[in-house]
Amino acid sequence: MATAVKVDEDAKSRLEELQAEIRLKAGKTVTQQELLSRLIDDAYESRAEVVDSFRESAVPLTDDEKEAMQRGRFSSGTETDEEDIDDILYG
Repeated sequence: MATAVKVDEDAKSRLEELQAEIRLKAGKTVTQQELLSRLIDDAYESRAEVVDSFRESAVPLTDDEKEAMQRGRFSSGTETDEEDIDDILYG
């Protein structure tokens, strides 16, 4: 069952460009439906990246966020260097 999906003109143009490039470089004609299905399959395999691309960036932090992080810091009384951290993380 095919369902219509509305895309803006820029997306439609880029889809057509990609479709033409496949025809030229791969020597195969694919429909836009086939192309979109392939793109969705590929995006599904890397869906964590796709989801992350829609998150609001938390960097750089606001001044309030920086202050909140510093308020939560404390000294354990033990000096730690890079080698200690490597040992803890990587054994």
